[in-house]
Amino acid sequence: MADPIIELTDLVKTYDMGAVTVHALRGVSLQVERGEMVAVMGPSGCGKTTLLNCASGIDEPTSGHIRIEGTDLATLDDNTKTAYRARRMGFIFQFYNLLPVLSAVENVELPLLVSGTPGREARERALASLDRVGLRDWSTHKPAELSGGQRQRVTIARALVNDPAIVWADEPTGDLDSTTADQVMSLMHDLNRERGHTFVIVTHDPAIAARCNRTIYMQDGAIVREEVMARG
Repeated sequence: MADPIIELTDLVKTYDMGAVTVHALRGVSLQVERGEMVAVMGPSGCGKTTLLNCASGIDEPTSGHIRIEGTDLATLDDNTKTAYRARRMGFIFQFYNLLPVLSAVENVELPLLVSGTPGREARERALASLDRVGLRDWSTHKPAELSGGQRQRVTIARALVNDPAIVWADEPTGDLDSTTADQVMSLMHDLNRERGHTFVIVTHDPAIAARCNRTIYMQDGAIVREEVMARG
């Protein structure tokens, strides 16, 4: 691969549940090219979310190596890793994870404020990010005043506000109807093409996977096959 932004080598993740040991990842190796959109599919419990959490540095693998933009995550302490995620990664989740007491723009600017961006700059960048997802006019509305699709657009705006190299998405359309899901996926696809963000998307939906460049299929903690789509 010419320009891998994500390099996973022999990732193993086990959970000790007392009488039972759960093998969530069994020696997973994977490379993702800069600017790719990669879908990760498989049955519930196959290790998809564990792979995303380990690859992004949210969770620690039991063994194996993770290199992001050439940096081995194991060489970073917790504070450095957290700061790196805040600068270079964005996250989109199925259930939005928006703070209900904050407006849309306040939710979007929060990662910038946490990472030390001055308030005025954070607000300007948050409004620009909402504008990119078509929600600038809804910037003062709280999550309860937005539809499911609008909430997910706010989540996408928050994920992209720091102009990340990688966006990790865990079932980003799982709580949406099919029409809204298609609109949200079209938005992510357009942002990928226009801005070059790398997307890794965990999904159960074949229609979502079909919009990606490549689909990785997992079963029982391992990658069992992959399918490459034509770029377009």
